[in-house]
Amino acid sequence: MNAETGRPTPDLDLDRIRADFPILAQEVRGKKLVFLDSAASAQKPRAVIDAMVTAMETQYANVHRGLHWMSERTTEAYEATRDKIAVLMNAASREEIVFTHNSTEALNLVAHSYGRGVLRPGQAVVISDMEHHSNIVPWQMLRDAHGIELRVAPITDAGELDMAAFEALFADGRVGLVAITHMSNVLGTLTPAERIVAIAHAHGAKVLFDGSQAIVHRAIDVQALGCDFYAWTGHKLYGPTGIGVLWARRELLEEMPPFLGGGDMISSVTYAKTSWAAVPHKFEAGTPAILEGIGLGAAIDYVQAIGYPAIAAHEAALVEHALARLSAVPGLTIFGRAQQRGGVVSFAMAGAHAHDVATLLDRQGIAVRAGHHCAEPLMRRLGVDSTARASFGLYTTRDEIDALAAGLEKVRSFFA
Repeated sequence: MNAETGRPTPDLDLDRIRADFPILAQEVRGKKLVFLDSAASAQKPRAVIDAMVTAMETQYANVHRGLHWMSERTTEAYEATRDKIAVLMNAASREEIVFTHNSTEALNLVAHSYGRGVLRPGQAVVISDMEHHSNIVPWQMLRDAHGIELRVAPITDAGELDMAAFEALFADGRVGLVAITHMSNVLGTLTPAERIVAIAHAHGAKVLFDGSQAIVHRAIDVQALGCDFYAWTGHKLYGPTGIGVLWARRELLEEMPPFLGGGDMISSVTYAKTSWAAVPHKFEAGTPAILEGIGLGAAIDYVQAIGYPAIAAHEAALVEHALARLSAVPGLTIFGRAQQRGGVVSFAMAGAHAHDVATLLDRQGIAVRAGHHCAEPLMRRLGVDSTARASFGLYTTRDEIDALAAGLEKVRSFFA
């Protein structure tokens, strides 16, 4: 049952879904593959692979510029993905969807273009203790080059945003932008997006969400969230690498200067002056990731066909099962106990480095992540230098969680 609605949750046909992902059928080191590293990059369904191969084999050409049949067909397929993204996010228009190479570029675009073109020296940007490096470093660069103050909202010991401390950061009226994760890639914490937006807007600040993890686990409605920018990447949503998305309110995109200069982002060029193309193309310089864009469109179709309610219910059950099973492993510490969370569980084993834990699990065919997960400040907040991390996709099963727990028991025995 769904705890919020009291209605039965939809079930996934996991056998059918897993059959859609050819890589999951293989063995690793003589063991059945247990892939628990989807937060780093998810596996790709056959539909995505086929869409990209078909485009290469039957219609490939550069987009936007050509007048011949091949270019027109490829442009249609590529631009159809922009329409699918607009529907996926409930954007007000397709012109609010900017293609980037990944979420890192999307965040840098906002930092460079909105940060330097709209924010004024002396204003502040608020981030949190849970941020990925891609949502820390661009703001440090903006601080050093443009005189922006960088403020960090703390988290509680449970791994949730400290909302009282967050709101206190706005007291002097200097905050111009909040740039914050929608879901932590380390703790799985889902931040209270609507409340964050309400507080920020009440103090005249805009809000940017890093949705790299969140969009994988739940439906994102930017109009309902009320935010101003939303960034995510295709390869975590079962699509290819090299394609990402920035959604922004059109009036903000109109106000912002371009991020990169070159072909396709102009309307006219002379040696004296260049005028920009209309949004979103103003921010899409050069030949884009054409095949990757087509592949992302196929990934969106795949996810939409399954449906976010089914995906969210499945992953919530996986997280509940994982927390119960891993909590029973002696000497294992689980980081983050947020009430609202997605399919990520980070942990450490007493007496064993995370890299050693991951290596010994790999010998059992179990793939997890180990390290600081591009979140070194968060590691320091947690009092560790690294963790191991298991992360789930729509193809993850309870049996794989059980295999992880059994594998960790073997690792514990090895170090004992």
